[in-house]
Amino acid sequence: VCTENSLRVFDHIGIPVPVYQGMLEPMVRPDFDRSDGSAVHGLYLDLPEAKSKAQSTHAVDWLAETIAASDGDITLVPVGPLCNIGMLLRQYPELVDKIPELVIMGGSHHIGNRSPAAEFNIWADPESAKVVMNAGVPVRMVPLDATHKALITLDDCKELRKIGTPAATAAATFTERRIDGYNRFQPMKIPDSTPIHDALAVCAIIEPSVIKTEFIHVDVETKGELTDGMTVCDFGNRSGKAPNCHFAMDVDHKLFREMMFDILSRTA
Repeated sequence: VCTENSLRVFDHIGIPVPVYQGMLEPMVRPDFDRSDGSAVHGLYLDLPEAKSKAQSTHAVDWLAETIAASDGDITLVPVGPLCNIGMLLRQYPELVDKIPELVIMGGSHHIGNRSPAAEFNIWADPESAKVVMNAGVPVRMVPLDATHKALITLDDCKELRKIGTPAATAAATFTERRIDGYNRFQPMKIPDSTPIHDALAVCAIIEPSVIKTEFIHVDVETKGELTDGMTVCDFGNRSGKAPNCHFAMDVDHKLFREMMFDILSRTA
């Protein structure tokens, strides 16, 4: 599904970006049901089926080859479960020093969405997330605590449609669908709005000041009956462990919105 959706987007906006399919199951618990029904945003994007095809190389192998051949200047931005990144770091630990930073959309401190304690991307494969958080790669985490302050409204969608580019029009369609889902299942404080989680993580690479972070130690719970997939955030340094994560807790919403509109106004 993720591969098809990615291909649909690139076909629609006219950018020939190679897409590599990654892992189809969690790293350690392949028989564990991690489905969520996609109730909020649906399964497939509202775009024509992709005409382009995914590459034949597995995503983990492509990442390893690409990073190994690089000058150590490739920042990774995982915006889904961390299966591929966890497997990459497990199979190729020698590449840790060649990854300058991971900017992860996932995790939470005060807010859960798949359970009271866990955010979906971490909950879907907590073992991979634990590998990633303990691998020694510099991490900036963009959790629900930040993304729920990066809201886009129905009025914003109207403005996106006025822009008229393929990207802006598609983004408006996707966002309207998300708003409908959030209104039904997890209403935001601002009426008729939705967080745009992944876009905030990408914006944080382009302009780091769009988020405000705290440097803390973060680990992932993999055994808790009630807390499986929880990102355990040690704000008080109770564990005595060295900080390993710049954890976002606030957002410059005005800047985020400006960046979204600027990026989506561009054509291929």
